Amino acid sequence: MILITGANGQLGQTLRELTKADSDNYIYTDKEDLDITDKEAINAIFRKYKFTHCINCAAYTAVDKAESERTTARAINALAVRHLAEVAQENNGIFIHISSDYVYHNTINRPLRETDPTTPTGHYARTKLEGDLQALSVNPKTIILRASWVYSPYGNNFVKTMLRLGRERDSLNIVSDQIGAPTYTLDLAKAILKIIRQENELQFGVFNYSNEGICSWYDFAKAIFDIKKIDCKINPIPSSEYPTPAPRPHYSVLDKAKIKKTYTLDIPHWRDSLNHCLTLL
Repeated sequence: MILITGANGQLGQTLRELTKADSDNYIYTDKEDLDITDKEAINAIFRKYKFTHCINCAAYTAVDKAESERTTARAINALAVRHLAEVAQENNGIFIHISSDYVYHNTINRPLRETDPTTPTGHYARTKLEGDLQALSVNPKTIILRASWVYSPYGNNFVKTMLRLGRERDSLNIVSDQIGAPTYTLDLAKAILKIIRQENELQFGVFNYSNEGICSWYDFAKAIFDIKKIDCKINPIPSSEYPTPAPRPHYSVLDKAKIKKTYTLDIPHWRDSLNHCLTLL
């Protein structure tokens, strides 16, 4: 039996859709069903269902709001992660946790490896790294998946925001000096399910995951409009012209060599995955 937390989020909904044919083996919870900041509540659900795996898709993702809602962000992104990992360990369970490219936030201008320094800037980034370290410290059967620029047909994300704004406005200013790679939740969810099926050959630790390729937010927005044939002019601007409460990494392209080799994954290019997602929107 597998527990999926954050089941109403982007990745959680994608996993729910992919596993619906086998839903008897999954329990999907969100904050209304399970308070992951309450360790006793986690203990109770583990006692009831005897989970072998916990896939934690829950997160506080309001990057800028985290600067003012520090206690809440840390409770969800760090303390709750420790609780989930710890209870999974106490039940001899495997813990899979979704983290973020924000934990790196360094000045290395090449694809970032799992062994590179983590120098998170901003409260959201610091809480995500704390969650990673807490999970790894309490449960040796932990897999951390660090993803970047996550989007899907569900919830709020850059792709859906661009579609809405592109249809409402004649022009948009989009940052062009932040470089990374999008992550389509369908691809990430398929990777997670492939990983857990390799149970006897699991390797634990930190793994990077995003779609292949490199782009800026400007490139990403331009591709969205090109594919959907939206007539909206996009103006590239530097980050300095779009200040935010929390700083963003200027370069967060993730090196996926480790996860591809370890789990024999074939990762699609971001443009191909974007094409697929946009057929659903």
